[in-house]
Amino acid sequence: QVQLVESGGGLVQPGGSLRLSCAASGSIVSIYTMGWYRQAPGKQRELVAHISGTYTNYADSVKGRFTISRDSAKNTVYLQMNGLKPEDTAVYYCKGPAPYDRWGQGTQVTVSS
Repeated sequence: QVQLVESGGGLVQPGGSLRLSCAASGSIVSIYTMGWYRQAPGKQRELVAHISGTYTNYADSVKGRFTISRDSAKNTVYLQMNGLKPEDTAVYYCKGPAPYDRWGQGTQVTVSS
Protein backbone atom coordinates (compact mmCIF):
# COMPACT_ATOMS: atom_id res chain seq x y z
CA GLN A 1 0.00 0.00 0.00
CA VAL A 2 1.39 3.35 -1.04
CA GLN A 3 1.59 5.80 1.79
CA LEU A 4 3.26 8.95 3.01
CA VAL A 5 4.23 9.25 6.66
CA GLU A 6 4.97 12.66 8.10
CA SER A 7 7.02 13.02 11.29
CA GLY A 8 9.18 15.45 13.20
CA GLY A 9 6.58 17.82 14.56
CA GLY A 10 6.41 19.00 18.13
CA LEU A 11 6.24 21.94 20.48
CA VAL A 12 8.86 24.61 19.98
CA GLN A 13 9.39 28.15 21.24
CA PRO A 14 9.22 31.12 18.88
CA GLY A 15 12.49 31.43 17.00
CA GLY A 16 13.15 27.72 17.26
CA SER A 17 13.65 25.11 14.57
CA LEU A 18 12.18 21.79 13.52
CA ARG A 19 12.85 19.40 10.66
CA LEU A 20 9.88 17.53 9.27
CA SER A 21 10.20 14.31 7.31
CA CYS A 22 7.90 12.85 4.70
CA ALA A 23 8.74 9.21 4.07
CA ALA A 24 7.21 7.43 1.10
CA SER A 25 6.66 3.70 0.97
CA GLY A 26 4.82 1.06 -1.01
CA SER A 27 5.98 2.12 -4.46
CA ILE A 28 9.13 1.83 -6.53
CA VAL A 29 8.51 5.30 -7.91
CA SER A 30 11.07 7.75 -6.58
CA ILE A 31 9.81 11.05 -5.28
CA TYR A 32 10.49 13.78 -7.82
CA THR A 33 7.75 16.26 -6.99
CA MET A 34 6.31 16.86 -3.55
CA GLY A 35 4.62 19.60 -1.63
CA TRP A 36 4.43 20.44 2.03
CA TYR A 37 1.08 21.81 3.15
CA ARG A 38 -0.26 23.01 6.45
CA GLN A 39 -3.65 23.52 7.99
CA ALA A 40 -4.20 25.70 11.02
CA PRO A 41 -7.40 25.45 13.10
CA GLY A 42 -10.27 27.12 11.29
CA LYS A 43 -8.22 27.78 8.17
CA GLN A 44 -7.91 26.18 4.78
CA ARG A 45 -5.02 23.90 3.96
CA GLU A 46 -2.29 25.83 2.19
CA LEU A 47 0.83 24.94 0.23
CA VAL A 48 3.95 26.22 1.98
CA ALA A 49 6.77 24.60 -0.02
CA HIS A 50 7.15 22.64 -3.22
CA ILE A 51 9.99 20.71 -4.82
CA SER A 52 10.24 19.30 -8.32
CA GLY A 53 13.64 17.99 -9.25
CA THR A 54 16.01 20.77 -8.22
CA TYR A 55 13.33 23.45 -8.45
CA THR A 56 11.85 24.74 -5.20
CA ASN A 57 9.38 27.43 -4.34
CA TYR A 58 7.82 28.73 -1.17
CA ALA A 59 4.85 30.62 0.13
CA ASP A 60 5.73 34.22 0.89
CA SER A 61 4.96 33.64 4.56
CA VAL A 62 7.79 31.10 4.95
CA LYS A 63 10.29 32.29 2.34
CA GLY A 64 13.76 32.65 3.85
CA ARG A 65 12.84 30.56 6.89
CA PHE A 66 11.83 27.16 5.49
CA THR A 67 13.83 24.90 3.20
CA ILE A 68 12.47 21.89 1.35
CA SER A 69 14.83 19.13 0.26
CA ARG A 70 14.74 15.60 -1.10
CA ASP A 71 16.79 12.48 -0.32
CA SER A 72 16.31 10.13 -3.26
CA ALA A 73 18.11 7.23 -1.60
CA LYS A 74 15.66 7.31 1.29
CA ASN A 75 12.68 8.39 -0.83
CA THR A 76 12.07 11.07 1.75
CA VAL A 77 11.35 14.78 1.56
CA TYR A 78 12.27 17.15 4.38
CA LEU A 79 11.10 20.54 5.51
CA GLN A 80 13.65 22.43 7.58
CA MET A 81 11.86 25.15 9.50
CA ASN A 82 13.87 27.89 11.15
CA GLY A 83 12.77 31.08 12.85
CA LEU A 84 9.43 29.57 13.74
CA LYS A 85 6.58 31.91 14.62
CA PRO A 86 3.32 31.28 16.47
CA GLU A 87 1.49 31.67 13.16
CA ASP A 88 3.34 28.61 11.85
CA THR A 89 1.32 26.48 14.26
CA ALA A 90 -0.58 23.93 12.19
CA VAL A 91 -0.76 20.31 11.13
CA TYR A 92 1.75 19.78 8.35
CA TYR A 93 1.15 17.33 5.50
CA CYS A 94 3.03 16.22 2.43
CA LYS A 95 1.46 15.25 -0.86
CA GLY A 96 2.52 14.89 -4.46
CA PRO A 97 1.36 13.51 -7.76
CA ALA A 98 0.45 9.86 -8.14
CA PRO A 99 1.32 7.48 -6.66
CA TYR A 100 1.88 9.80 -3.68
CA ASP A 101 -1.37 11.68 -4.01
CA ARG A 102 -3.06 10.66 -0.79
CA TRP A 103 -3.03 12.70 2.37
CA GLY A 104 -1.19 11.19 5.30
CA GLN A 105 -1.98 11.71 8.96
CA GLY A 106 0.13 14.85 9.18
CA THR A 107 2.39 16.01 11.98
CA GLN A 108 1.48 18.70 14.50
CA VAL A 109 3.71 21.74 14.85
CA THR A 110 3.02 24.06 17.76
CA VAL A 111 4.99 27.26 18.21
CA SER A 112 4.40 28.74 21.62
CA SER A 113 6.25 30.16 24.58
